[in-house]
Amino acid sequence: MTGKMLAVMKKEREQGAELDEVDIPTIKPNEILVKVKATSICGTDVHIYSWDPWAEGRIKPPMIFGHECAGEVVEVGKDVRSIKVGDYVSAETHIPCGHCYQCRTGDQHLCQNLKILGVDVNGCFAEYVAIPEICAWKNDPSLPPDIACLKEPLGNATYAVMESEVTAKTVAIIGDGPIGIFATAIAKAAGAAFIFLVGKSPYRMKLAKKMNPDLLLNVDEVDVVETIMEETKGIGVDVVIEMSGSRLGIEQGFKILRRAGTFTAFGIPKGKIEFDLSENVIFKGARIIGINGRKMFDTWYQMSRFLERGKIDIAPVVTHRFPLTKFEEGISLPLSEERNCGKVVFFPEQS
Repeated sequence: MTGKMLAVMKKEREQGAELDEVDIPTIKPNEILVKVKATSICGTDVHIYSWDPWAEGRIKPPMIFGHECAGEVVEVGKDVRSIKVGDYVSAETHIPCGHCYQCRTGDQHLCQNLKILGVDVNGCFAEYVAIPEICAWKNDPSLPPDIACLKEPLGNATYAVMESEVTAKTVAIIGDGPIGIFATAIAKAAGAAFIFLVGKSPYRMKLAKKMNPDLLLNVDEVDVVETIMEETKGIGVDVVIEMSGSRLGIEQGFKILRRAGTFTAFGIPKGKIEFDLSENVIFKGARIIGINGRKMFDTWYQMSRFLERGKIDIAPVVTHRFPLTKFEEGISLPLSEERNCGKVVFFPEQS
């Protein structure tokens, strides 16, 4: 397929981005071309737009960023077998090499030669995106595009919760961003006995309440450690799922974790943090799980079942919708100090 399309470009090694007209991607034999129906903003996109130290060391302009998307397949490469034109797909954004040790032993999402859509290769803040066949997940046609494009971040939450084995356990989810809110919904559906949601944004705490946690705790209003230890009769929680990446969140997480409990780490700290390994892990007998991406494709089956069977409803987390041409207006929301938004979704077809 040839022609031009609108895309959000990171052209320079500086803050910002711009909407431009560029060539529609030419696909490789193992790739598919997807007409993007919906694409949403991730924290990674905010880093790229802001041009922080991580972006400066990783991103190589000019490039199209954005990685959370869903759309219709309009072209397939000659080697593609499992996807056909007309399929409705979401993108797994971890692109594995297929031949390293991790890929050959069931951990493609941790590939040694991993590339990420919208980070290492051109992404989906555009009217069309090329993705490898291995990264395409076929959706139920009834799933709305603004939900289908959220499967990538929903997968982060699903992976974190399911690896933590939360059924019949007390769980503390630290972080009120969209993935922390998703994790609350998944933990509820997976049968957690009691869920604490710890956050600080009044706007996002209201969104989190819609996922029905048992107790919402605002770090600016209560002593989180004291409250949770009282609620658990001095034992602590069975599982901590740390989604904030903040020093305070990590510190509080280990304080409220019971002995022999599970600490699941997803949030990424801005830099190195001081950590007492002896007290937090060794003497406590803690189990620590690191979460990166989604299991390919165990996680996708799990979250799809939750969605298709109506066990979770993540629609309230989508708070803002824009045509792609209003990209600047959309990204200003998560960039603001208040962050009065959940997920912000763009619709290229409306542009």
